[in-house]
Amino acid sequence: MTFYLLISALVIILCLFCNKLSNKIGLPALLIFIGIGVLFGSDGIFKIYFDDYNFAETICSVALIFIMFFGGFCTNWNIAKPVINKAVSLSTLGVILTAFLVALFSTYVFKFDFLTGLLIGSLLSSTDAASVFSILRLHKLNLKNGLASILEIESGSNDPFAFIMTMLTLTLMGVGSHGSIITFIFKEVIFGLIIGVLIGLAGIYILSKVDLKGDGLDTIFVFALALSAYALPVTIGGNGYLSVYISGLMLGNSNIKNKISLVHFFNGITGLAQMIIFFILGLLSFPSQLPEIFLTALLIMLFLTFIARPIVVFIILKPFKVNIKEILFISFSGLRGAASIVFAIIVIASGAKLSIDIYHIVFLVAIFSILFQGTLLPYVAKKLDVVDNEEDVFKTFTDYNEVTDMELVQIKVTRDTDFLNKKLCDLSLPKKMLIVMIKRGEDSIVPNGNTMLREGDIIIFNAKLYNDDNIKLKEVKAKDRPEWINKSISEITFKNKRRLIVMIKRGEKTVIPRGNTKIRKDDILVLSGFDE
Repeated sequence: MTFYLLISALVIILCLFCNKLSNKIGLPALLIFIGIGVLFGSDGIFKIYFDDYNFAETICSVALIFIMFFGGFCTNWNIAKPVINKAVSLSTLGVILTAFLVALFSTYVFKFDFLTGLLIGSLLSSTDAASVFSILRLHKLNLKNGLASILEIESGSNDPFAFIMTMLTLTLMGVGSHGSIITFIFKEVIFGLIIGVLIGLAGIYILSKVDLKGDGLDTIFVFALALSAYALPVTIGGNGYLSVYISGLMLGNSNIKNKISLVHFFNGITGLAQMIIFFILGLLSFPSQLPEIFLTALLIMLFLTFIARPIVVFIILKPFKVNIKEILFISFSGLRGAASIVFAIIVIASGAKLSIDIYHIVFLVAIFSILFQGTLLPYVAKKLDVVDNEEDVFKTFTDYNEVTDMELVQIKVTRDTDFLNKKLCDLSLPKKMLIVMIKRGEDSIVPNGNTMLREGDIIIFNAKLYNDDNIKLKEVKAKDRPEWINKSISEITFKNKRRLIVMIKRGEKTVIPRGNTKIRKDDILVLSGFDE
């Protein structure tokens, strides 16, 4: 056991460092995680033989729960609402059409039987949210006309429908017992929706009424909610992945307490889940078997990318009067990823008798998709002119404020302030700085251009934080530097000319230092550019 724990720790640390590397070279990190899995696998350097599909199904299915929950949790409903019809059409009808087109292609080109082709099409019918948005975030691709929201909602919600199509195809192949097709679809969708909504409502109610944040219990509670949102509907024949996504969407768009810490926690959990999934997928693969199905996988990927996906997107979005450039971009953004390969594992674990190596076909299609489409996506976005430099891709997420490092800053209007007795419309402010509120005594004033600033007003700005690893801050207690006590800032000299006192903590107050500010014994000074 100790050996496996050490290997697990090594793999996670390796994935973390490779994630940093991927940001520098512009290659999707998920592809590197798969590479690490292959490296450790039976055909790799470490020769770890692993072909336990049942164990892999369990681990990957649990990891997928948190990926889908966080996908819903971080979707900003207010931004996504205007494009919801387009996105949901793509995630439902789009899945069905894609599955059937791939089935027809596989039947006529590779001479597979239709149900085998439909199974391949069902597995590859969903797009991968993690891949698409890691690329958008990495390259800071701000898209026009709600394109980011369309991609986010589609890729976040189409996995449950791809799962339904996969299970439905297995039923038609005589694997498992799901009753009639109508009953199966009804239970999957309705039970998944209802339980997802109920768990979302229950979570919102409990988190708003009960104070759980003191010891991080709210995080544990939401963690348990995510597991319940999957397990409950599955127990009665519903779609657990749909339920998880819906409950995450409701919780993420509610006014629950401590939401930012929840975002940080689930962001970490999701990152770990992605590492685990893609590492296991790589470990489960046998590269020595890939040459046999290389051409099949390549042709399926090319058909999906350049024929099936564009046809489906055009059929669905043209009635919404989406222009052709946006249709082409959405088509090219249909990357295949984790869910497709995990569902392929489920198919193998189900005991379905197949005449083809379906796992490695889906595995290789996903690799080709991430490598080809993922690499070219920024170029295609610019070439099709769908990038909007005035927009921000992070707005599509509920953790927008945290992700973009926006912070509120206050300035008090005093007699020597240039703002005194001026209207807001007469102020010269930086382009990306906005006055969000003015505190005047006990009153809060919503600003407009004609608002006149008075002495004593506190102006609340929002501004973008500056992040630079070369700027270091350090706290120093004044009592540890007795020679500074009772001296004004202007009287203090530093050996390092780049050092500066940027803030003083004085009890419960924060003091912005000026040249005549005197340092007191109990002050805590925040310095920048401290000596090594």
